[in-house]
Amino acid sequence: MAKVDTSSSRPYHIVIFGASGFTGQFVVEEVARIVSEGPNGTLKWAVAGRSRQKLDKVLEQAAGALGKPELRTEVEVIVADVGEPDSLAAMCKQAVIVLNCVGPYRFWGEPVVKACVENRAHCIDICGEPQFLESMQLNYNSQAADEGVYIVGACGFDSIPADMGVLYTREQFKGTLTAVESFLTASTGPEGGSINDGTWKSAIYGFADSGKLRSLRKKFGHKPLPVVGSKIKRRYRELALFYSNEVQQYAVPFMGADPSVVKRSQRFLLEEHQETPVQYGAYAGVGGVANIVKMLLAGMMFWFLVKFDFGRNLLIKFPEFFSFGFFSKDGPTRKQMEGSSFQFAFYGEGYTEGQDPSQGQPNAKIRTLVQGPEAGYVATPIAMVQAAITILNEPTALPKKGGVYTPGATFARTTLVERLNKHGIQFSVI
Repeated sequence: MAKVDTSSSRPYHIVIFGASGFTGQFVVEEVARIVSEGPNGTLKWAVAGRSRQKLDKVLEQAAGALGKPELRTEVEVIVADVGEPDSLAAMCKQAVIVLNCVGPYRFWGEPVVKACVENRAHCIDICGEPQFLESMQLNYNSQAADEGVYIVGACGFDSIPADMGVLYTREQFKGTLTAVESFLTASTGPEGGSINDGTWKSAIYGFADSGKLRSLRKKFGHKPLPVVGSKIKRRYRELALFYSNEVQQYAVPFMGADPSVVKRSQRFLLEEHQETPVQYGAYAGVGGVANIVKMLLAGMMFWFLVKFDFGRNLLIKFPEFFSFGFFSKDGPTRKQMEGSSFQFAFYGEGYTEGQDPSQGQPNAKIRTLVQGPEAGYVATPIAMVQAAITILNEPTALPKKGGVYTPGATFARTTLVERLNKHGIQFSVI
């Protein structure tokens, strides 16, 4: 049995590891905003990382941004390094939950998972790298179960909106939902927008190692999930580009972790709760012709260069050039973040109550939305922190045993969606 111990045996409910990183700084601010939502109305927390000086600076920055001068003196600082296992163990022993913000996870994530499992700290990350997420499940699920520890990956924009969005759509559907397609669109304000190059690096190494992901998946020995109802149809042909009437713009298959995360959640819910698996297709809007030209040029350069060491080095060194400014070493400014937002539109189909999904075509449809603020550094901290708050406050609604889980598997029986609604990530039926 898994256990979430919020008593005084561990000094901190939450420790933010990698708090001085680009994303980590915004996770710090989000935790500082919601301390009253912790167990019994209080939250004990600390920040951790390699440099005490940088961590102090992040707390100073958060104190100024939020008008909370007490952060400078009341939040403890823990020095820990992924290259020093003893320091990770000492950190994990002090935490109920570790929020791991140190990426790319394929390089730095496993030592944190290992330390959390061995020292019985639950762990949440914001990884969007399927190879890391699935290798952690393969290598640590059994041990995490034995220790009663929850290791929950992909708890940021990758992939809480998609994974919980599919579950929300199924809950709202009156009958048996059998297939969902999602269409992601994002908008920026007059200041524009960009993404920190940490995400760019993760994509580079992910595509370079795509063959390893295929071989990794074979080790699970999974049988294909049963197809209930009509088989979902692929929207595109050779170029992986099509015009979507749903979002009134050109779209491409979504290249992130969402499809694999959703599939893992559906497998868990089938095996553990005998729920009908939902087929899932994920797409992203890319806008008009000018954006398509940029995307094709960037895509061709990326696909060529990512195959070679020298090419990967060039991509890493010059993210703005090779992504036409979409990624940058500096990331977005606060003004850019304030003007940005995202929207997932989910289109589902299935069979009304009393209809047999094995007979005939689906006879009912549903449309839902998940929308929220800037995806990478506003919505991601909100999602990550609310995932942690849910674990702390709703332990009896979580899976009975520990393990390496997806958000959908972990939070299907909780009020995470309601919590997100209160914090600006809105789930609704259209």
